[in-house]
Amino acid sequence: MTDPTVEAKTWSADERRRLPFGFVLAGLGFGVVLSVVVAVAIGTADIAPSDAWRIALNQLFGVGDPSWSGAQERIVWDIRLPRALLAVLVGSSLAVSGTALQAMVRNPMADPTILGGTSGAGVGAVLVLVLGIRIGGQSALSLAAFAGCLFGFGLSFLLARSNRRLSPLRLVLAGIAVSYLLSAVTNMVIFMSGNDNALNSVLFWMLGGLGRARWDNLLIPTVVLVVAGATLIGMARPINALLFGDETAASLGMPPDALRRRLLVIVAALTGVSVAIAGGVGFVGLVVPHAARILTGADNRRVLPLAAVIGALFLLWADVLARTLIAPGELPIGVITALVGAPVFAFLLRSSLQRKEAG
Repeated sequence: MTDPTVEAKTWSADERRRLPFGFVLAGLGFGVVLSVVVAVAIGTADIAPSDAWRIALNQLFGVGDPSWSGAQERIVWDIRLPRALLAVLVGSSLAVSGTALQAMVRNPMADPTILGGTSGAGVGAVLVLVLGIRIGGQSALSLAAFAGCLFGFGLSFLLARSNRRLSPLRLVLAGIAVSYLLSAVTNMVIFMSGNDNALNSVLFWMLGGLGRARWDNLLIPTVVLVVAGATLIGMARPINALLFGDETAASLGMPPDALRRRLLVIVAALTGVSVAIAGGVGFVGLVVPHAARILTGADNRRVLPLAAVIGALFLLWADVLARTLIAPGELPIGVITALVGAPVFAFLLRSSLQRKEAG
């Protein structure tokens, strides 16, 4: 068998005509930093990007002569900057999760929302919120979302397996069914709680929102993204092997079932923590990996880090739209991502069905 890391170099004929990977990654990384500064400046209370930058530097390093008002400082430091950073963390986490899932099941339509992970995480998180569990705070919410996400993924994979084989199309259909089922469970829990205040806040949270962003809420998603993201990048070669089929992976000493179980736990951690802090933000993991592969090819050693950066950019600007389109009101961020992701999903599903019919 040919080493998949060698074959990855020939996955597309125009691979050598693309821009250098380091140049693309550095350029997009700079774009994230610049976008954070601009996003922090945009809002109902306009603040110059230069002032936003100087406020952040003053708070972090004590440099600069404060010439801004106390209200501007509170808006930038206490509200908008942690929100922008949370968008970066959640966008990166969901994009990396989608990239790993698509490679793991060899299906371009796979993502945490479509495979039942987001709905499962929602069940776990809503149970904690509705029951008013205070012990553990954000950690309890993240653990409950992680457990629910694992359950959602596991149920989808269980329903999709037939004769010890995993059908990519059947997995998507099973995931959609599981998502509807777990969403119904979530809605039932909410309405049975009888708490109108909890009902309104949880319903908005289920559609996704970054309004809960605070500095003390950033630690857990940061740690999970760094650890899980680094682990996935370190596993990029085994993930590449899965793209060439289970037989190829097994012949290279990578048991496919064991590898998928490890990947599923990592993806569930990334998705669960994201849902716990930002709610049901859908379709980021579906759209972003395709954009990354267009820019750099199919080798996951490059796709994974690039997807993380593009995901950060995508969700950051989706959040800007969510909080400015109907200002001073705010749209759930999941509405913005769905407006982009749903047409992409429909296109991919149609293409997949056409290929199956042609085959």
